[in-house]
Amino acid sequence: MENTAFDKNSTKDNGLKKVLIITYYWPPAGGPGVQRWLKFVKYLPDFGIQPIVYIPENPTYPIVDEKLISDVSEKAIILKKPIFEPYQLASFFSKNKTKKISSGIIPNKKKQSVLDKIFLWIRGNLFIPDARVFWVKPSVAYLEKYIKEHQIETIITSGPPHSLHLIGLQLKQKLDLKWFADFRDPWTTIGYHKSLRLSNYAAQEHKRLEYQVLNSADRIIVTSKTTKTEFQTITTKPISVITNGYDVEPVGNQVLDVKFSLAHIGSFLSERNPLILWESLVELTKEISGFKNNFEIKLIGAVSQEVLETLSHFGLNDYLNNLGYISHEEAIAHQKKSQVLLLIEIDSKDTQSIIPGKLFEYMVSNRPIIAIGPQGSDFAEIITGTNTGVFFTYTEKERLKSQIASYYNQYLENKLQSHGIGLQKYARKNLTKELVELLSNSKS
Repeated sequence: MENTAFDKNSTKDNGLKKVLIITYYWPPAGGPGVQRWLKFVKYLPDFGIQPIVYIPENPTYPIVDEKLISDVSEKAIILKKPIFEPYQLASFFSKNKTKKISSGIIPNKKKQSVLDKIFLWIRGNLFIPDARVFWVKPSVAYLEKYIKEHQIETIITSGPPHSLHLIGLQLKQKLDLKWFADFRDPWTTIGYHKSLRLSNYAAQEHKRLEYQVLNSADRIIVTSKTTKTEFQTITTKPISVITNGYDVEPVGNQVLDVKFSLAHIGSFLSERNPLILWESLVELTKEISGFKNNFEIKLIGAVSQEVLETLSHFGLNDYLNNLGYISHEEAIAHQKKSQVLLLIEIDSKDTQSIIPGKLFEYMVSNRPIIAIGPQGSDFAEIITGTNTGVFFTYTEKERLKSQIASYYNQYLENKLQSHGIGLQKYARKNLTKELVELLSNSKS
């Protein structure tokens, strides 16, 4: 239901505790950013919580998935307020470039055009912490009145975009309420932060705002233990880890691909370009009889030009099936029918904390995962602990190649699948229960 007016009875009659959730990504937004709070909101009423969701009325989403609208809980109250975003103006010059930058796909430094550099400099230095900062002031004015009218005691802000935490910060300063700041990703150590061509002033301003948010919220929620450790050097406020997870999806069993398909689902950034994977596949086409006739690379989602050029360079275009962006429902179907699922993270200390949301959907697909990332990655521990795949660093080419060959032999024998253990803890409803316990036990 939508409610943009101050209907005093809309949040009082059902007897549920009211929680205001401030988020940018919401259906019809597609991609991983929308899933976390879409699912929390779905299950919060089951635990006696009335979710009130505040979102922009006219957002600029880099990815749209209309099918996700049907997944919005009918019990949620939706508030909307118009937003001004510079991306709306910048798209006049290059709609494709602004769309990629807003979704985190940043060209390799060596291949950035003059226009790329200008856009990145503007994004990093003029819009701090991000291009949604103009929504802060009108949102605070609107929500301050709404919170008073409806006697709301608890708010949650979800970032990125981290400007939404500034809404929480100002509301906390004005009102007596509990504020939970949820970080789906880190702030100043997120992978693309160093690519924004920040001036010294801008870099320090990001750190100042990050410090202010982390030390003003009543509780911080993060998605990985590494982010928790990182934030503990900045604040003494309580920090809780609630990972992303998986939900029961309306997608039945799928017939497995005939080919030995290796599927990557989600954004394939330039920095995630795993040369050891491409080298291994090229060598296997020469070393194993029949391999080149049976294998396929499936890329689903936005793919950087650098990755496509690399595949061409290695002579892998004949094996490439580039499907582009598809709906979340279709992506789930491909997860279940692909022979092997690829999970690639940037080889950097800054990305050790990143646990891709798709990991959890991968884990319940019954398909083995090949994961490549930096040493000490948080998601490596999850994959190993659940027995859902094998993790490799960027230096373990021979081990990776051997594992692909092993999976290929299992594929030929019709025995290829994963055997996950302990997956239930990552179910969205169980994770919502953890959130509700925090909401119930925390004191402002």
